[in-house]
Amino acid sequence: MKLRIFKGDSGWALFFLGPNIIGFLVFMLIPLVASFLLSLTHWDLLSPPKFAGLQNFINLLKDPLFWKYLGNTLFFMLAIPFQMGLGLFLAILMNKPLKLRTLFRTTYFLPVVTTTVAIALLWQWIYDPEFGILNYLLSLIGIKGPAWLASTAWAKPAIMIMGVWKGVGYDMLIYLAGLQEIPSQLYEAAEIDGAGAWRKFSSITFPLLMPVHFFLLIMHIIWGFQIFDAVYIMTNGGPAGATTPIMMYIYNNAFRWGKMGYASAVAWILTLIIFIVTLIQWWISKKKLSYLSTT
Repeated sequence: MKLRIFKGDSGWALFFLGPNIIGFLVFMLIPLVASFLLSLTHWDLLSPPKFAGLQNFINLLKDPLFWKYLGNTLFFMLAIPFQMGLGLFLAILMNKPLKLRTLFRTTYFLPVVTTTVAIALLWQWIYDPEFGILNYLLSLIGIKGPAWLASTAWAKPAIMIMGVWKGVGYDMLIYLAGLQEIPSQLYEAAEIDGAGAWRKFSSITFPLLMPVHFFLLIMHIIWGFQIFDAVYIMTNGGPAGATTPIMMYIYNNAFRWGKMGYASAVAWILTLIIFIVTLIQWWISKKKLSYLSTT
């Protein structure tokens, strides 16, 4: 006897969508609502929560550490243009009929699928002031390398270099897919008109990759606001909070200092920032792509 719920397409659709709906409710919607309710309370994980209204959000706006760590997070994002530019450069190279091209593509993409813990530990050794290979190579040309991860001036750039090295393979792969969608007839027509390599890049390649540019930019900014694991392993937010991102500030408030309500408020402000930035980028990309389609 067939169950009546599966009668018709809508019943079967509900049956197959059920696991995803349940997963969304359990792992997304319910925690989201719970975190908002917690942001309105003072809770130390041991005693019952105490209602605080909007006090956590008011305190947050006057918190100098919040603004400092938000600034650190934005500073890390300065590496995004360099990573995207390097990814595009590698994609153009890998799109050419080179020998061992598949091997090179795999090599560049390998750090992307390697765990962040392993990458962070590797670069922690590279940056070691006494035994690291980077300072050793600098010593060969007469330069005394700094204590990279212990310096307030060098710690952030050091983490940014590691992040670019780990993630550039992803950008390369996405750009490579975009390059292979560009019709070859456009380049042939440009060559007939006498266009050189730079002219073909600036007039054909770069503009037609605009959807890829915006996709990568949006994803990198979202990921940039969520940076945590590599910093936690390499510097633990030091020295003197110079590399502490906003996600680590949320973690410290929640699980180190027992301020779960305040941590939830910071998380909601961060979510709001990401949402606004994403909306602005989508609006800009929509206008830019509409302009390109009419030119």
